[in-house]
Amino acid sequence: MIESARYLAALPEPHFLPKGRLIRSVGMLLESTGPALPVGALAVVEDGNGGVICEVVGFRDDRLLLLAIDKFQHLAPRSPVAPLHLTFKAGPWMLGRVLDGLGRPLDGGPAPSQGEAIELEPPALQPMARGLSSAPLDVGVRAINGLFPIAVGQKIGVFSMPGVGKSVLLGMIARGTAADSNVIALIGERGREAREFIEDILGLEGLKRSVAIVVTGDMPAPMRLKGTILATAIANYLRRQGNNVLLLMDSLTRVAMAQREIGLASGEPPTARGYPPSVFALIPRLVETAGTREAGGSITGIYTVLLHEENDTVGELAKSVLDGHIVLSRELAGRGHYPAIEVSTSVSRLAPRISSPEHNGDRLRFLELYVRWREAEELMALGTYHAGHDRRADEAVRLHEKLESFLKQPMDERVSFAASLNQLSEAIQ
Repeated sequence: MIESARYLAALPEPHFLPKGRLIRSVGMLLESTGPALPVGALAVVEDGNGGVICEVVGFRDDRLLLLAIDKFQHLAPRSPVAPLHLTFKAGPWMLGRVLDGLGRPLDGGPAPSQGEAIELEPPALQPMARGLSSAPLDVGVRAINGLFPIAVGQKIGVFSMPGVGKSVLLGMIARGTAADSNVIALIGERGREAREFIEDILGLEGLKRSVAIVVTGDMPAPMRLKGTILATAIANYLRRQGNNVLLLMDSLTRVAMAQREIGLASGEPPTARGYPPSVFALIPRLVETAGTREAGGSITGIYTVLLHEENDTVGELAKSVLDGHIVLSRELAGRGHYPAIEVSTSVSRLAPRISSPEHNGDRLRFLELYVRWREAEELMALGTYHAGHDRRADEAVRLHEKLESFLKQPMDERVSFAASLNQLSEAIQ
């Protein structure tokens, strides 16, 4: 007996993988008896076909609440549930690739075998560790460079109704930017539009220095959110390498809708327009990752926001946490005016800081002339405009063709920052 006890003591301690069992499925929400995992962790429900990856979104007593990241039509009661640890290996291989929300290739290329395992939810920059944005980022779009210049490290929104040309504008920026690399997150898009954006709008040259994360609208809400977080983490990795990164996210609204699905399914109370409190915490945390590091490197964030009504909840939230907004007009798009930037309601809050006195003066004069032209245009439509009654209105009418020409730009044309300023000066003469 003594020898047996010594033998058992010498054996390594047995290590069993903790598992739970799936006991309930209501709508999108799955419930299991374990394993003991924190909120945000991943688990896999074994179904005999490789398993369904899920995220822990809460717990009730000693039971886990799960939402499937993959599709889960074939899960059965009492299916085993095991913990899962996934990492993403970042490296130079990412450029030119198209990935899903978990970093798996969608372009038919091989998965990486080497790279640096990165944290998928990087913390925001501390306020005193942020560099001050002092230089403009050339985005290749004349109207933005000239009137609403974007600073390196700025976070700005592109606000529009559906079908007004925001994807085309993002493609123009991605191809024409002077940033070292692009991270493009297409969240909740239709599959056809995602492929058209990558192949037709972004093009081969634009893709060569870009990482594209594509999660289509038919994927579960946790996958859409994972794609958003992965894109932000990749941008943060590239910034730590000293790169100036342009992060393009289309769209912030669909990210908020994904978080709304998750929040409501896990039992959060709905608040404004049905959005739970977690949405109002997620959006600021997401965009605050953008910025310039004092140690070097930057993330300039451009986030699209879909407006469905005048007082859109996500739109108002985005305006409060971003450093400016570029508004696209359905009326201008209907006239064939592209990019359909509504000058009178767009603003870049860092423009005065990064513009030279001459540039700032030209910019403000253009904006004043354009607003006066729109006022005069309304009077002309009513037949009440009379030349000679208002000198400044007459000047705006005289220059309006040059103003309109400055604002229009073909999709495949790139206008450098210096050329934009020269053309701006000419437009107001």
